This record gives sequence, structure tokens and C-alpha cells, in this order.
Amino acid sequence: MSAPFVVDYQTAPDRYRHWKLSVDGTVATLTMTVDEDGGLREGYKLKLNSYDLGVDIELYDAVQRIRFEHPQVRAVVIGSGLDRIFCSGANIFMLGKSSHAWKVNFCKFTNETRNGLEDSSRYTGLKFLAAVNGACAGGGYELAAACDEILLVDDRSSSVSLPEVPLLGVLPGTGGLTRLTDKRKVRHDHADIFCTTSEGIRGQRAKDWRLVDEIAKPAQFTQAVHDRVSVLAAKSDRPADAKGVSLTPLQREFNAQGVRYQYVDVALDRDARSATITIHAPSVPQPSDIAGIEAAGVHWWPLQMARELDDAILHLRTNEIDLGIWILKTAGQRDHVLACDASMAAHNSHWLVRETIGMLRRTFARIDVSSRSLFALIDQESCFVGTLAELAFAADRSYMLSLPDAPHEAPSLTLSAMNVGVLPMITGQTRLARRFYDDDAKLKQLEAVVGESLDADKAMDLGLITANPDDIDWDDEIRLALEERASMSPDALTGMEANLRFNGQENMATRVFGRLSAWQNWIFNRPNAVGESGALKVYGTGSKAKFEFDRV
Repeated sequence: MSAPFVVDYQTAPDRYRHWKLSVDGTVATLTMTVDEDGGLREGYKLKLNSYDLGVDIELYDAVQRIRFEHPQVRAVVIGSGLDRIFCSGANIFMLGKSSHAWKVNFCKFTNETRNGLEDSSRYTGLKFLAAVNGACAGGGYELAAACDEILLVDDRSSSVSLPEVPLLGVLPGTGGLTRLTDKRKVRHDHADIFCTTSEGIRGQRAKDWRLVDEIAKPAQFTQAVHDRVSVLAAKSDRPADAKGVSLTPLQREFNAQGVRYQYVDVALDRDARSATITIHAPSVPQPSDIAGIEAAGVHWWPLQMARELDDAILHLRTNEIDLGIWILKTAGQRDHVLACDASMAAHNSHWLVRETIGMLRRTFARIDVSSRSLFALIDQESCFVGTLAELAFAADRSYMLSLPDAPHEAPSLTLSAMNVGVLPMITGQTRLARRFYDDDAKLKQLEAVVGESLDADKAMDLGLITANPDDIDWDDEIRLALEERASMSPDALTGMEANLRFNGQENMATRVFGRLSAWQNWIFNRPNAVGESGALKVYGTGSKAKFEFDRV
């Protein structure tokens, strides 16, 4: 029996097969030249700059390296190394051969990577220009649309398109529909034509319809890219003379029981279909001044912990799809975490601190959109304070041990500045604001207890936890809650959890993930897409898709 295929999300520029990263002063260029024979799995060719998960893992890594290793970069050009081809989108043959779970996880990761471009533009001033030098279809256009601006070559043949509906019987699954309306403000009738026209829209019409921001003739295209990226770079406040931090490989130990990093442990219980993720506080005090933080670099606890947790989340989501419950735990020195929080608050305008906060924000956002039941357990060993308390607030339920007869041994929960605005969800809300539906009086009450050690009864009174069992009931209550959850339909839980986690205001990002979770998830199961004669299955075979024409 062959070993299961395991996806590793760790890579580095010297291992890239599909992207080239170059830096010239304040501008970085990411050039996409996909190796046709470099698919992550066997059975398909990555022709015409089409991509699979492996291509996007490299893109994610490259953007991370620009953030941390090249702080002087203020703008990024995303372009193509192929003549007359920008990107033809997700590889259709890969999708046709993939399981349902693989397709959905692939779309989710590509969504997060593209949302990350917009996150960096919004919060840290790193701007992106898509230099579209040729055909730009499907996921290729969705990548371009995630940039701040799109420049299209006007050569009478190059076009932008979202052909998924007419050609494949599915949706533009990486935010295409959503960015058309919410971001680019494309008129709905124009968008209707665009999404049902496989040949795409070219030149001046693409600009008039707001599908691109500017066009340029082939002879002027290179200069137009230079001019536009210079304007974008001028809008950024990233430092001109800072020294970057090298993103060295994570030290990980995989075994049958789970994964161990320095600050993150993942323990697997296959019988219970659960994974316990324990995040450890630093064992020694962390530097509090900029010189010390810069010297610590990649090993500064908030940054290293965020990288490890991010890797663990991606590993579990892709490689352990049967483990439907994630149990969130913390351990270690509370004072050390709170001191790190104070340092981040004091130096939040420094580029490295700002990028680290961005890494934390995006990593916690991955937890929010993961299709897993999240239970936080706050016991005697816990360190749910400040930054780590966000894990409890991200959870679907949180249980905190009450020890009325031994209060000096009881766990505590402490808020810091990181919980009251620094780490918003993709909605723009904090998790506390989400929890209490933006109730100003309640949020002011919580701000008043920032820094205070809250025992289980106080946390329960404030509404910060779900339940506070005592030591007599703790084991049974937790066991029953987890067993009950494991017995329920994963499909129903995915829908329920997503609706409850994003219970208030909507924005572009929530609609991107909502449409993926509901609409695309459903379409990926329908015979019109994935049946024997479905569009995804017969694409490229010469056969025509056979649709069931009942409207559901």
C-alpha cells in the first residue's frame, strides 16, 4: 500500500519551479513562468501558465519574503514570462481529476493568498500591479483583480475573461464574481456578459467596463508598467533603508502522533477525529526594544509562533481532512506573552512589528475560515492572554476550568491591547466585537478590564467563555461535548459554523468565502460540473458537456 500524498507548504526561492522573484530598489517583480511538468501531482500538464496548488504555494512564499526579507520594497509587479499569455487560471485537468475536498481546499488557499495581497496593501502599504501582457483567464484574472491596479496590453488579441460558467459549469471560485461587484464596481449587466463570454473582453472596452484600470499599446507597455508601479510605490510608507529578516526554514518533527514545532504542538486522535493544537508562550522574556526585536528577527516569539501556527493549520486542512475537531490549547508564561503584546503596541509603526502583526492577523483569519469545529479549553496550564486569547475568541465554544476551592491554582484569562482592535477578522471587526454584535457598552466594559487576570467566574460573567465547569464536572463535560460534536454531519457543521462565525456585517472577503463555502461547494458536487458528462470532466476531451436543465 502506497504512502498517502502529503502536501508541504514550506518552500524557498531556490526551490521555485514556477515563479521568479527579483528586486530592484523599491520595486519587486514576480514573474510567472509555470513549468508544464512541475505539477504537484501526476496526471496533468500545467500549460499556458495555468496553476495548481504547488504554483500558489510558491506565490504565497514569495509574497511572504517580500514582506519580511525586502522591507524597502513598496510595490510589486506581477507579470508573466510567457509571450502573449499572462495566466490561464487554475489547471482544468487538475480540477477534473481532484476529489471534492481537494478542489475546495485548493480554492480556499488561493482565496487566502489573493486576499493577502489586499491585506498587505490595506495595512502595511505594500502595493501590487498586475502587468497583463496577454491572455488572462479565470483564476489568472482573479489574481490580477486582487492587485491594486490592472494594466492590460492593448494588442487587439489580449483579453481578460472569467469563462468558468460557459466552459466548466462552475463559478469563478477565487473571488472573481465578488471582486467584479464589490471591488471593481463593474455594472451588473456588463458583469453578466463578461461571466458568460468565454472569449473575454479586450482593450478599450475592458477599461470602459472597469475590468482593468489602464491599457497600453505593446510598444508603450513596458514604460507604462514602470510609470504605474512608480505611482503605486509613492503611495507606500514602507521604509527605504531597513534591513530585512531572513525567513529561515521552520524546524518541524512529523510522526504518527502529530507535528512538533518549537512553540506549536499538534497531537492527533484519529479515533476521536480530533487534533489538539497547543501554542506555547516563550520560556524566556522576549526583547522589548526595537534593537532587540530586530536582533531576534525570525526567532522573535510572535513571528516564529505565527509562522509555525500558519504551517500547522495548512497541514491539518490539507492532509488531515478526517479530523473535524480542532481543540485549541495554550501553555506557558503569561507574563511573557503580555510583555510581547506591550512591545507590539509600543512599536506598531516599525516595519517588522507591523508585518508581524499582519502575519498574526492573517493566521488567525485562517482559523476563522477553516471548516473545522473549534473548541478552546482553558485549564490550569493555559496561557490564554492577549494575543493567545484570540484563539479562545475564535473558537466555536470555550470551556474554562473553575476551581472555587483552590483559587490560587485556577486558570485565568487576560485581555490586552491586541484584543481590542489590533487583530481584526476579515470582516474588519475584532472577535470581541463579533461576539457582542458591536455593543459599545459591552466593549467599553471589556476595555476597562484590559490587563486584569479574570478567573472562570469573572470571565463567565463578562460573557468571554461558553461554560465554566468545576474540576468535578470538567472531564465529563468536555468528553461529552466533543463526542457529541464528532457524531454530527460534517457538512451541516461546516455550514452552521461559517454562518455563526460571520454573524454580523458582510464585506468582500466574507462574501468570497461564503460563496465558496456554499455556492461553489454545492456546484462542485453537481453532475453538470463533475458527473461523467459534466463540464469539468469532459473539458479538453473533444466531447461536449451534457447538462441537466432543471433549475434548482
